[in-house]
Amino acid sequence: MKVTRYYNKEYKDNDRKYFYGFDIDVIHPYILRSFSLFFVNGNVLELGSFKGDFTTRILPYFNDITCVEASNEAIDIAKSHLGNKVKYYNSMFEDVELPNKYDNIILTHVLEHLDDPVAVLKRINDEWLSENGRLFLVCPNANAPSRQIAVKMGLISHNSSVTPAEKEHGHNITYTLDTLERDAKAAGLNVVSRSGIFFKALANFQWDQLLKTDIISQAYLDGCYELGQQYPDLCSSIFLLCEKSKV
Repeated sequence: MKVTRYYNKEYKDNDRKYFYGFDIDVIHPYILRSFSLFFVNGNVLELGSFKGDFTTRILPYFNDITCVEASNEAIDIAKSHLGNKVKYYNSMFEDVELPNKYDNIILTHVLEHLDDPVAVLKRINDEWLSENGRLFLVCPNANAPSRQIAVKMGLISHNSSVTPAEKEHGHNITYTLDTLERDAKAAGLNVVSRSGIFFKALANFQWDQLLKTDIISQAYLDGCYELGQQYPDLCSSIFLLCEKSKV
């Protein structure tokens, strides 16, 4: 039985915040740093743009930006500060009809929300990626130390569990590197690079509290990012760089 989704409700805070300051102020810049090494010239499609926070960060890199977002309320917020710099489609990924192919496709912290992630990844591979295009795929990591600690504390049952609060935000799965690569390959994508973003031993709410103090320096944050390159399976998020199947 298909479950009705209410996208204008899912992005709002409940017992668990949807976005923390840590996400926007710390993780977003490091995601961009990881992505920018692999951007190709051309246009970009952002799938699941939310309120436009990450869209704003990619403005200096692209002149042609298209966003698809299921929540019309989130689009209205994004348009209020991005204006006509971005083309928007208010639609589900499963239904949207896009007029172009795209050289860069960004899917960050979105795949875990989808009812059929492989089907959407297959649309990316078959319909939307240009011949030399790249997909930048990032998801929260089930094996992040902060989650593993929560398991040991008895707060969640296992690393890849989906908590009731996460479910209210539309999460259907918590990925690991192997399960994320499994779904990418099942969709026909070629995985050309695997990495992690930001070594993370504290929960987001703990990071938000620390960032209000002078305990954490920029050098420490950079160190966590660099350590994450060495230990991707212990990162806040996992990152696959994919290309279109040539078959």
